[in-house]
Amino acid sequence: MAPDRRRHRGPHPRDPELFSEQHHDILRQATAEFSWLLTRDYSPRAALKLVGDRYGLTSRQRQAVLRCGGDDRNLEHAGRSLVAPEACGGNPIGIDGYNLLITVESALSGGLVLIGRDGRYRDLASVHGSYRSVQETDRALAWILETVRNLEPSRVDFYLDRPVSNSGRLKIRIAELLEQDRSDPALPFNIELVPSPDRVLKLYDGIVVTTDSAVLLHCNQALDLAGKIIREHVPRGWVLDLRLQPSGGCDVCGTQS
Repeated sequence: MAPDRRRHRGPHPRDPELFSEQHHDILRQATAEFSWLLTRDYSPRAALKLVGDRYGLTSRQRQAVLRCGGDDRNLEHAGRSLVAPEACGGNPIGIDGYNLLITVESALSGGLVLIGRDGRYRDLASVHGSYRSVQETDRALAWILETVRNLEPSRVDFYLDRPVSNSGRLKIRIAELLEQDRSDPALPFNIELVPSPDRVLKLYDGIVVTTDSAVLLHCNQALDLAGKIIREHVPRGWVLDLRLQPSGGCDVCGTQS
């Protein structure tokens, strides 16, 4: 695959300013208050506007709050469904391919990775109808394949969005990397182009790898594979935890987090 002209999935030019240490406490507080409003049935759009306006957040900072917040009821389900890596052996694993790959690419290239209220690692990059590889793509894929093999699942289903351009090329590249490393040729590894990985994974009978909150709500078992890979391979990556610290409190709800 031809590399993206940017060459890296690195930070947005303004991220060092927008997510510098001086903004951390405000972003954590905003995430807590956004979540408090969601728990009381405010729409995400209305809640984000209220909190964003209150703290004067930029659109990118608001996107971070949106990605990391969540209502308490969903948070409880996310906690119950979280599967430890060592418990994956012998189970099928279904992966939202772009969701995982872009997060690992971002971490590897020095981009910002966020930890949401549910403890999952998320990026601020996104695919808008088109994907092109960057210099970090092959290494990110190699880490993903190695980590998944070490979990010893019964099979792996790697789903890519068919409507996204270059998905076919990415499928071929993954197959090539699998062919180069035949350390576990018996492991069934399926790479599928589907109209919507979200729809498939909501019904998946196994362990799901995604950070999409709407999908996680439907999953009985979910693994934060991005978090595991980043902790092991990019320990000095730019990771910002937007959960309130134990000493912090939400001055809207009046409780500690």
